[in-house]
Amino acid sequence: MEALAHWADHCAICHANNGSGDAEMGKHMYPPAPDMRGAATQRLTDGELFFIIQNGVRFTGMPAWGASGGAHNEEDSWKLVRLIRRLPQLSLEEEQKMRELNPKSPEELKEEEEEREFLNGGSTNEHAHHEHP
Repeated sequence: MEALAHWADHCAICHANNGSGDAEMGKHMYPPAPDMRGAATQRLTDGELFFIIQNGVRFTGMPAWGASGGAHNEEDSWKLVRLIRRLPQLSLEEEQKMRELNPKSPEELKEEEEEREFLNGGSTNEHAHHEHP
């Protein structure tokens, strides 16, 4: 679960939730983000995947997560390696969970809140009707 959340928050923006690389940002990088489910990636050893996650790929959009100095550590990288191995068999339920965990813009958050209020029978400020005496 931790790896799914980490992937959804840090990796999916380029590699897509399912690892296909079919994400707007990833498609427009040079070179484009690879399909992590494909043979070229899956043929790499666990150590090679770990090295790439930790050190990035020079002259591409792949950052060095191990050098970020943030909350990402070696254990996180190994969890991502295990997740990359599972991407070809990722379930629809896991993809849906990642969609829920993807970072959201303020506009997306507002839209989700309005949708929740509407579905719960409430009304949003934009659509509320006020009667004045």
